[in-house]
Amino acid sequence: MRVSAFLFAIFAFTNSVRAEDWTEFRGPTGQGLYTGKNLPIEWSTTKNVAWKTSIPGRGWSSPILLKGRVYLTSAVPIKGSKDLSLKAICLDAGKGTILWQTEVFVQDGARAPRIHGKNSHASPTPITDGKRLYVHFGHQGSAALDLNGKVLWRNRELRYAPVHGNGGTPILAGDRLIFSADGADKQFVVALDTASGKVAWNTDRKSQSPRRFSFSTPLLISVNGKEQIISPASDKVGAYDAKTGNEIWQVKYDGYSVIPRPVFGHGLIFISTGYNSPSVLAIRPDGAGDVTQTHVAWTLKKGAPHTPSLLLAGDELYMVSDSGIASCVDAKTGNVHWQERIGGGFSASPFFADGKVYLQSETGVTTVLRAGKTFEVLATSKLGERTFACYAVADGAIYLRTESKLYRIQRQP
Repeated sequence: MRVSAFLFAIFAFTNSVRAEDWTEFRGPTGQGLYTGKNLPIEWSTTKNVAWKTSIPGRGWSSPILLKGRVYLTSAVPIKGSKDLSLKAICLDAGKGTILWQTEVFVQDGARAPRIHGKNSHASPTPITDGKRLYVHFGHQGSAALDLNGKVLWRNRELRYAPVHGNGGTPILAGDRLIFSADGADKQFVVALDTASGKVAWNTDRKSQSPRRFSFSTPLLISVNGKEQIISPASDKVGAYDAKTGNEIWQVKYDGYSVIPRPVFGHGLIFISTGYNSPSVLAIRPDGAGDVTQTHVAWTLKKGAPHTPSLLLAGDELYMVSDSGIASCVDAKTGNVHWQERIGGGFSASPFFADGKVYLQSETGVTTVLRAGKTFEVLATSKLGERTFACYAVADGAIYLRTESKLYRIQRQP
């Protein structure tokens, strides 16, 4: 089987996107990997803080970075009503000043479905191709903006009944913006044309799960020269042809409300299967049809996360469960090197940089581990405020979003 890490090839950056930029959820590869060095391993609300900026409204979308600018989304209350202004926000990455705010949609507060207590009305992370900014608010709609904040198109035609609010983030595959929409009534994967916002293809998942809602962000890979969109859902993960949306293969499991994004390496896709009892599966992605019995290389249950995505760095697969059990596993075999309780609740996905693994708890505590087969805590840091968004990392700095602020954290003289 010839499996290429297409995640790296697809981001062979043009002049519009620098290698240092963090252009989507979990970075340019979508897998939480930063190739730079000299990041700080400890900080506080003042130590190693270049700037911190209050962000209007509330949102758990993670920040992204492009050419010295930071982009994120937020749901801002509209005075005198229950409505929310769903906004895209741009900041200067060097100074932390807000450069522009654009209202993309207005959410009708009287008719908006209730959301989970850990969720927000602006949870999906923006993504950029270096020319446009694409924002997504789940069932509320998707849009494209130019990099100065002008809305180029909006799409609100993809209606479904959300459970717990919005969650999963879109990805880019050529000229397609692709995301999953797994609600109580409909479950589908859809591609929008990036130039017009019109639907290019829409694939019904035909879910038979008793609980059909899920929130996972897809991952784009290439297998034997063919692009696949790997998209976990309730009770199965599917691989879809990036051009047509046709399902290539599927693996079934027992799970729902699936949140973690897949990771890919060593010729294997790694996923976690969601509630109520998650498992980590390693799957060979070169099959066709239902490959549940033939293409699952290994399975691990203890320590599997409900919410944080997995992290593949070299031969090791790292994970942290929602209850704070961190694990290091041999990616090829599933053998456990170590499992240790670090405490706290976890929703944000970890990232890897310079031989270190960064884990962020829901209470704003970051634990930095030395990557490897031996468990070692290098540092812990506290911000004293809730954090559910994932890190963005670029140009020697960590961008960390809390409930009210965005921090730029970097080594200070």
